[in-house]
Amino acid sequence: MEISAIIPTLNEELTIKKTLDALSRLVNVDEIIIVDGGSTDKTIEIIENYQPKKPIRLVKTVEANRGKQLHEGTKHASGDIFWFLHADTRPVQGCAKQIKQYMRYDEVVGGNFEIIFDGESRWARILTWLYPKLRSIDLVYGDSAVFARRAIYEKIGGFRSLQLFEDVDLYKRLKKKGRFEHINLPVTTSSRRFENRSFIWTFTRWSIFQGLYWFGISPRLLAKGYQAIRK
Repeated sequence: MEISAIIPTLNEELTIKKTLDALSRLVNVDEIIIVDGGSTDKTIEIIENYQPKKPIRLVKTVEANRGKQLHEGTKHASGDIFWFLHADTRPVQGCAKQIKQYMRYDEVVGGNFEIIFDGESRWARILTWLYPKLRSIDLVYGDSAVFARRAIYEKIGGFRSLQLFEDVDLYKRLKKKGRFEHINLPVTTSSRRFENRSFIWTFTRWSIFQGLYWFGISPRLLAKGYQAIRK
């Protein structure tokens, strides 16, 4: 089985090289697909000048929509397993190997990883502590490096073009089709959305939007107010 790593980008000049470096070191990643949503910084230049150790394909879209970008990436991927990574999320050695080991079992439809938020701030430590608690109440997010079996992903229609919570939506549909595994190896992701701003205020707004989503409010309606958190 082959793994296609798929990464959506939008103005990721500060993070994308570190992510590509981390992926390039993983021998069990077979190809990397990057789908850019219209970057205006040096993201494209960095990708095009990167010296890859494995195949990298750059796909450009006209719309910055993470779900739509990820789904577009699957159309250009050749792997049996799709591994969806944020542009600021870096896996450690052994992650891809573990994916292949778990996906040998037909009942496994996908999975995700532990998350470590980078930085020395108290807020980064709080987030690292919090995410396992969220997983225990069945909340799984895209920055945990979700992977999926291609056949199942295509069967359920893949990512929807939602403006937010496209990751939670995919997880809910995947787990209805089989076993969703959690792998205890960590991926490191950025805590940048909470930097240089009030953590409590940002986290409170994020929690409110999450609650509204679970109460059935349309993600398209929520997206307008959520946009500031995601920048």
